[in-house]
Amino acid sequence: MVAGSAGRTGIALTEKQRIAWLRLIRSDNVGPTTFRDLINHYGSAETALAMLPELSQRGGSTRVIRIASEQDALRELEAVHRFGARFIGIGEPDYPQALREIDGAPPLLAVKGNLATATRPAIGIVGSRNASISGAKFTAMIAQACGRAGYAVISGLARGIDTAAHRASLETGTIAAMAGGLDQPYPPENIGLLEEIWSGNGLAISEMPFGWEPRARDFPRRNRLISGVSLGMVVVEAATRSGSLITARLAGEFGRLVFAVPGSPLDPRCEGTNGLLKDGAMIVTHPDDVVEALRPLAEPDLFRAHLAEPPVERSGRPISLPPDDSYRGRIVDALGPTPVEIDDIIRHTGFSVSAVHSVLLELDLAGRLHRHPGGLVSISMLD
Repeated sequence: MVAGSAGRTGIALTEKQRIAWLRLIRSDNVGPTTFRDLINHYGSAETALAMLPELSQRGGSTRVIRIASEQDALRELEAVHRFGARFIGIGEPDYPQALREIDGAPPLLAVKGNLATATRPAIGIVGSRNASISGAKFTAMIAQACGRAGYAVISGLARGIDTAAHRASLETGTIAAMAGGLDQPYPPENIGLLEEIWSGNGLAISEMPFGWEPRARDFPRRNRLISGVSLGMVVVEAATRSGSLITARLAGEFGRLVFAVPGSPLDPRCEGTNGLLKDGAMIVTHPDDVVEALRPLAEPDLFRAHLAEPPVERSGRPISLPPDDSYRGRIVDALGPTPVEIDDIIRHTGFSVSAVHSVLLELDLAGRLHRHPGGLVSISMLD
């Protein structure tokens, strides 16, 4: 049996900070990585908000950047509270530690349900929406075995394998990662299941704004949450082109274990899982295969020694002067449509880390910078 919690660490945000954080992440062109860079550079979300127009303009934007107002943030906070949910910041004790480790972790998570579930070690289980009877049954066996061993089970609330995983772990603890806002569950037929999850030992999480209706492009972000929260990812019945394989790929990029359940070569639902096995995924023919492989990873302090530094507000931090136009021009010239590593930009230009990151922030807020997996960046050239 693993420990019931992965170890609660962190510092709680003040209500004023929470409002400023929500405003910053809801402003134009501010994603999780940009959010972290802004706070680490300027010391607080409030100072970063004040700098957004200037940074965007220096990055080459020809339009005024939209900054979420305090009224907007307060309205969303009030709606979330009325719904019985709350926001957790990345540096706070209830934020999932495994998720905190990944690049581009959400600065704020909207959560509803049993918060103790968020700090437990978790296993992800995903697969086909059009699941077979045997696939759903074996999924339930894996989820129950992992639940008995002390793991939370996280999945995406989809039909088929996801539904089987959630239902089998309702009593022991399950996490539903959502592609839209907490109040916009998908698919509609799983609304009852979602209510069972957050009314019992489970939890629902989302990084999207409250009221946000999920679109096709939002589901890969949800898959990123599933992989980020998990210590390992089990795939049961996945076609060659499926969201489950995206989740498995992300899990591999995050350094998580990837498991696959073999299936018949004649069943299209198993082409993806059989392909994962060819690529080195761990084979699962018994639920205990997952539990035994996870055991060394479930120590409470697993992530504590090498957690990514969360954005920490520090008042009175000196703000460096912005790079002059010659610096900016050389950094922009070094970029192109092909993704490159930021360290390569620093070596190529010979400029300081601070100068390069400052210019990348400007380009990002102007909507010209593209961030890619692995910390790579490219640029959209002006006409």
